[in-house]
Amino acid sequence: MTEPAFQLRLRVVFPGRAMIGPGKAELLRRIRDTGSISAAGRQMAMSYKRAWSLVEEMNAAFRLPLVESARGGPGGGGARLTETGVAVLAHYTALAAQAEAGGAPEIAALEALLAPGGAISSQK
Repeated sequence: MTEPAFQLRLRVVFPGRAMIGPGKAELLRRIRDTGSISAAGRQMAMSYKRAWSLVEEMNAAFRLPLVESARGGPGGGGARLTETGVAVLAHYTALAAQAEAGGAPEIAALEALLAPGGAISSQK
């Protein structure tokens, strides 16, 4: 698998109110795909407590919750994105794609200024 030419990581901050970035969007995406907060967290090498904390933070930040969950037990538990959660994920994903496409010329200009073969440490 080849590494992309660049990576744009978009974080939208509403000061004092909310923040959504690639990590929270990925958590929402994985909850949607797995139907489980714990499974989504495991896939991201994140503790259950951390995943739940992020879900609670997002649920509190928006007018309506983004994730609904049911306790486990004989009938099983699970989690799903609400209509608002689906909308937030869709808007963030579209915004990130637009930023990447719109910023391509500037990113190419920055890349042209990079030292040949130079490497910097990557932050995750």
